[in-house]
Amino acid sequence: MASKQSIDELIYRSGLAMDSKDFAGFLDLCDPAFRYAITAYIPEIRKEMTWLEQDKEGMKLLFDNLPRHNSDHSPLSRHITVCIVDQDEARQQAKTISTLQVFKTSLDGGATELFAVGKIYDTVALNGDAPKLLDRNIRLDTRMLGAGYHIPF
Repeated sequence: MASKQSIDELIYRSGLAMDSKDFAGFLDLCDPAFRYAITAYIPEIRKEMTWLEQDKEGMKLLFDNLPRHNSDHSPLSRHITVCIVDQDEARQQAKTISTLQVFKTSLDGGATELFAVGKIYDTVALNGDAPKLLDRNIRLDTRMLGAGYHIPF
């Protein structure tokens, strides 16, 4: 089994890779069966919503197409705190819960603001040489993100 430290480091590295827009580096941290979702509960309509759902290949396609989008290029800084790591030796997996704060720094003036908050629910595969992300659900509390930002959290 992997150490808690190696699982924590995987999660932190995933955030740093996304901060630096190292999309290939992010995908290298993912298992071939990786699934990614951004979800939120919308109290106004009392329903769960899925804003993005992709497998690893879909994420690669999304990343490859980013230059074609007319989007906000303001950098994001993801602050992740791993709170819970539950390892299941029989399944060779770990389930983790992390808190997420995303800050956005505007390109015109350099002001930084809190952009989004939520939790990250990860399933980590522990059956290889190093832990790999198997499933990630970004569960947002923030529901008003504005227009023009296409990079996942």
